[in-house]
Amino acid sequence: MTAQVDVAVVGSGHNALVGAAYLAAQGRSVTVFEADTVPGGAVSTVERFPGHRVDRGSSAHLMFRHTGIAEELDLAAHGLRYLDCDPWAFAPTPPGSTAPAIVFRRDLDATAESIAAACGAREAAAYRRFVVDWTPRARATMAAFGASPTAPRLGRAFWPTKGRTSITQMSRTYLASGDQLLDEYFDDERLKAALAWFGAQSGPAMSEPGTAPMVGFAALMHTLPPGRAVGGSGALTAALISRLTSDGGTVALGTPVRALRRSGREWEVTVAGPDGARTVRARTVLAGCHVLTTLDLLARGGYDAGRIAAWRRSIQVGPGVGMVLRLGTTAPPAFDGVPLADQAGLGLLTADRGHLARARGDMLAGDAPRRPAVLAMTFSGLDPSIAPPGRHNTTLWAQWYPYALGEGAWADVAEREADRIVAETERWAPGFADTVEHRYVQTPASLESELGLLGGNVMHVEMALHNMLLFRPVPELAGGRVPGAPGLALAGASMHPGGGVNGSSGRIAARLLARDLGHLARWRP
Repeated sequence: MTAQVDVAVVGSGHNALVGAAYLAAQGRSVTVFEADTVPGGAVSTVERFPGHRVDRGSSAHLMFRHTGIAEELDLAAHGLRYLDCDPWAFAPTPPGSTAPAIVFRRDLDATAESIAAACGAREAAAYRRFVVDWTPRARATMAAFGASPTAPRLGRAFWPTKGRTSITQMSRTYLASGDQLLDEYFDDERLKAALAWFGAQSGPAMSEPGTAPMVGFAALMHTLPPGRAVGGSGALTAALISRLTSDGGTVALGTPVRALRRSGREWEVTVAGPDGARTVRARTVLAGCHVLTTLDLLARGGYDAGRIAAWRRSIQVGPGVGMVLRLGTTAPPAFDGVPLADQAGLGLLTADRGHLARARGDMLAGDAPRRPAVLAMTFSGLDPSIAPPGRHNTTLWAQWYPYALGEGAWADVAEREADRIVAETERWAPGFADTVEHRYVQTPASLESELGLLGGNVMHVEMALHNMLLFRPVPELAGGRVPGAPGLALAGASMHPGGGVNGSSGRIAARLLARDLGHLARWRP
């Protein structure tokens, strides 16, 4: 017997679950199909080591709390609780230096005091000016991220930031590189490097055009800092599933979708399970997986092969982004001037932008960085529930690493490169290597095999200017629709607004499918 649902959801990443939850709340029958036995994709947490709750992907949620989705879906009633990452970032004393650490707190005055002590009064005043200038711009960016990327909507989002400046000046502000923005405000290279490293978490080098807003987003952290979900990043996934199932939705784990085929006015969704393949009929489909995975499913369902081939050649996955070490330790990193209480956010382990540029260049050449650029996070200090008493979880995220190595295979070099990342961290926190009890290494290759992050790109598609807003992942698909595939909506990091823990693409997809299902959404279109 063939099952019938209003909405079949491909994948259980947080964007897919957001869309599923909105549609189930409207009374629609919704089933989520997930190939993995762990829901949530890159927003999931598992017991990686005995007593250690370890994230598989993302850890700090920088954008999600700015979207309003948690409030609209009342996720607090479903167990979601955030702790403020405050300080939201810190740049420790560099190796061989006696300069004070730079600590970025939610409180702007406290942050300025830290910058003044480390970099001088001139830089502290410049940072205050930077926050004043970029807070409304960052808010406008978040507003643009919350709706489908049409020209009128983008215009409405950004127009209030124009003020008395000309359109030309406003355009230059947003299209400038992150490095250009930093050079305009600051003199101190160490401060510029810290903010560049924060901005580079989106993927591109801050020398690229259009990356100024990625640096400027730091200003918004003084309004609401990144959130750490109690119990691990996967607590967001658990809350979304709780909300979805409370409204009658279901989640089928270990049930991969094999093909999507349009049949008349419905979709035939072929899924595999323990008892073999079966067909689910769905009025609509929300595809929350990687866009290239969705195109593969459509191809198997008979969609035009030539069109798919053209899109595949145009969608820029990129050469890779980074690799991750998940560590169980006996102590947090002993950064000079940064006690555990101040390690609530992102540890920016760089003191000059040349360090970042060399790492990026090595990746583009197909090589591992000669000196890793590391982001260190020890959230067990903020949330002790994720580690056994007297133990800690430290994540070391290192950019940039190629998916395809110029020489050798990742299986052969993973442990060697992991040793080098630990050694780089040891330079900033002497004695850290001796505290490591457990280690789990995620290379670009294993990020693909474990989490479906094709090409090892945690953002799915490069976050370069020509891949954002009206162009993500390509102009023909940027509206969340596939031409000639009615009733299908695209979500996930491949789509506008891009990677990171956001959820907006899922909400946008839900709005599209609500119209397809003949229901006026209860939220702003």
